[in-house]
Amino acid sequence: MAIEGKIRVPKMKLGSEGLQVSAMGLGCAGMSAFYGPPKCEPEMIDLIHYAINSGVTFLDTADALKEGMREKVELATKCGLIYENGQFTIVGDPAYIRAACEASLKRLDVDCIDLYYLHRIDIRVPIEVAVGELKKVVEEGKIKYIGLSEASASTIRRAHAVHPITAVQLEWSLWARDVEDEIIPTCRELGIGIVAYSPLGKGFLSSGAKVVENITGDDFRKILPRFQGENLEHNNILFERVNDMATRKGCTSSQLALAWLYHQGNDVCPIPGTTKIENLNQNIGAFVVKLTAEDMAELDSIGSLVKGDRDASLIDTWLHEETPPLSSWKVIIPCAT
Repeated sequence: MAIEGKIRVPKMKLGSEGLQVSAMGLGCAGMSAFYGPPKCEPEMIDLIHYAINSGVTFLDTADALKEGMREKVELATKCGLIYENGQFTIVGDPAYIRAACEASLKRLDVDCIDLYYLHRIDIRVPIEVAVGELKKVVEEGKIKYIGLSEASASTIRRAHAVHPITAVQLEWSLWARDVEDEIIPTCRELGIGIVAYSPLGKGFLSSGAKVVENITGDDFRKILPRFQGENLEHNNILFERVNDMATRKGCTSSQLALAWLYHQGNDVCPIPGTTKIENLNQNIGAFVVKLTAEDMAELDSIGSLVKGDRDASLIDTWLHEETPPLSSWKVIIPCAT
């Protein structure tokens, strides 16, 4: 049973640099890639407009904002990860960062991006060099705030010393807990906002094993360890426990999973993706789900039992991304001919 009714999404401060966003964002990646074939463009435009009018104004990786919508939203996008011919390449040199930002501004048809992330960390480039270039782009007025995605605690500290980092985007949900030991405490120590992507476990916390039935085409979830074989069977039993608890609370499993994140602190902004208005409304309903300390403990115990890695090594996570020291960086100037 879903909690229904019109709920206006509140605003929150993301980080300590002045950025205000809606307390729930909208992940837009599934509209165009990675979760099966691209969706119908007019329907996705309608969904984005509906989200904005419902108070969901923090848009992650949107593609165009015209017709008077730009001033109503907080726009986040990324650079640092190139996808070509089925392969990901992580790039973080200054020339690429500048070119990617210019291309994003043109694609999005905007003059300035609110929050610009390094999507992944290029281990060939000292983080000080990459963030140093982003600092220049901020000074030029092309972006307002800098973010990192899937960065380790030490990388976050080094980056923050060059220019204040407003937000760190990371995978955090009931079933993705590896960030809790070092990364979350580091963000809180430095006053950095936390943006939780895949807060519904890439759909598993919404439907359990049934989500696999709807995986088609080039949907990347096909190869994720948690969605396969014995892991899938084991994790579905855990999902049923979450779903049973949701029934007792009078909400859906999705709403319960999002409420668990909201109860982690007022510095956390989940960005669940969806392509359906009914799911968006359901996600918004999570704001009114109240959890006791006992509820949180029960959910923590369930989430700690998940089996399988959260990724398939297609894209390096923070576990693999330490960069070389700044002293190792050499700028190569082409010889005159």
